[in-house]
Amino acid sequence: MAPLRDTYFELIKQFPLRPLRNEKDLDQASKIVDRLAVRKSLDRAERDYLDVLSELIGRFEDQHYEIEPLPDGEMLRFLIEQSGRPQVHLARATGIANSTISAVLSGKRDLTRQQVMKLSAYFHVDPGVFLVPAMVDS
Repeated sequence: MAPLRDTYFELIKQFPLRPLRNEKDLDQASKIVDRLAVRKSLDRAERDYLDVLSELIGRFEDQHYEIEPLPDGEMLRFLIEQSGRPQVHLARATGIANSTISAVLSGKRDLTRQQVMKLSAYFHVDPGVFLVPAMVDS
């Protein structure tokens, strides 16, 4: 009986798990993650490797790429689109008037703290995604 191959060590040989130091490291790591992510099934060792490599990519991106916060309306639009549910469903589920949601989406109105709490609970996100300092025109 042939021994089971150890996919974890095969992956380590291709790309060792160590801190990513530059764009070349990031590019190589991303290619491996992309290759593993599209496979229909992964064994436990491959899943473990993918989890750790994804964390390393995330850490590198957090340190090297600043993500601009989105205004309330843009964040809300994104979350509504991702949910696949219509705006009217959001209004009914949160108790926030549909007209208020429309005003936020069009940038005519900001969310109140109470609305932020309702929306974060509905979408299962941290309330901080909505708490962006107001943009000041220069």
